Amino acid sequence: MRFKKLDLNLLVALDALLTEKNVTRAGERVFLSQSTMSNALSRLRQYFDDDLLVQVGGRMELTPRAALLHDAVRDVLVRIDTTIAAKPAFDPTESEREFTLFVSDYSMEVLIPGMLALASEQRSRVRFNLQPQVSQPHRHLERGEADLLIIPTAFCSPDHPLDLLFEDHFVCVVWQGSALAQGELTQERYLKARHVAMRPPGGGQPVFDTWLAGEHGLSREIGLATYSFSAIPHLVVGTDLIGTVHRRLAVHLRPLLPLEIRPVPLPMHAFSQAMQWHKYLTRDPGLIWLRGLLKETASRMGSEGVARGT
Repeated sequence: MRFKKLDLNLLVALDALLTEKNVTRAGERVFLSQSTMSNALSRLRQYFDDDLLVQVGGRMELTPRAALLHDAVRDVLVRIDTTIAAKPAFDPTESEREFTLFVSDYSMEVLIPGMLALASEQRSRVRFNLQPQVSQPHRHLERGEADLLIIPTAFCSPDHPLDLLFEDHFVCVVWQGSALAQGELTQERYLKARHVAMRPPGGGQPVFDTWLAGEHGLSREIGLATYSFSAIPHLVVGTDLIGTVHRRLAVHLRPLLPLEIRPVPLPMHAFSQAMQWHKYLTRDPGLIWLRGLLKETASRMGSEGVARGT
């Protein structure tokens, strides 16, 4: 089938080439041989009158024209997938569909186990693919690489719908044997202490420190940086370090670790954790079921706890 002299079958090849930036891997992605994919690239270059992929050093890079095409082509394919390929009904006890969710390690601790338990209660046969949270997660929604994001509302995209799941706020955790566990944790003691901070993978300023500087014009001494929020309570044990983590996470781990939990001695608002999906998937029956599953899981959490099965 052709549209304005373009073989529409080439759109799938183009999407794979622009995503993988490698002819061999692009062919593997769409189950085509390297020679077939090379031929597709030649035809695409001829149609667009552009190289699309060029050799830069030891790797292939997108031309400016290809970079502009990338999101547009992915958007077209996502629309086709969600409007034509989607089934009109969904039965979790029969379906073996795989849902890809981008979640933080925090959500993995406090929310996901309850979701899995609830799915098991419903005798669901669906599969879940849990991926780590990344910068600009909405890009993965738009490329069809994620079915659902579970993230704070502050990081949600304005271009796609969302639904609130639960609220939480930050607290301090210290080892019971630490001097910080004795007496009141004042703002002065907090700022003089050495901290464990979660630094996002790939570098960058820890989110909490960005907030601390922006809201209060303050900074803290980071004695240890880690890529994981859920590791922080474990890492303060046996030290004079202090961790600032989500209350639900701290309460969840306190029975397992010799911890003291203290309020953060600074004015802080609660934050909302939400789920977000692609606007084209709003009426997808499978995703409607998954969103309902997460809403029910969140409702079982209560105001301070974590989601568990019944």
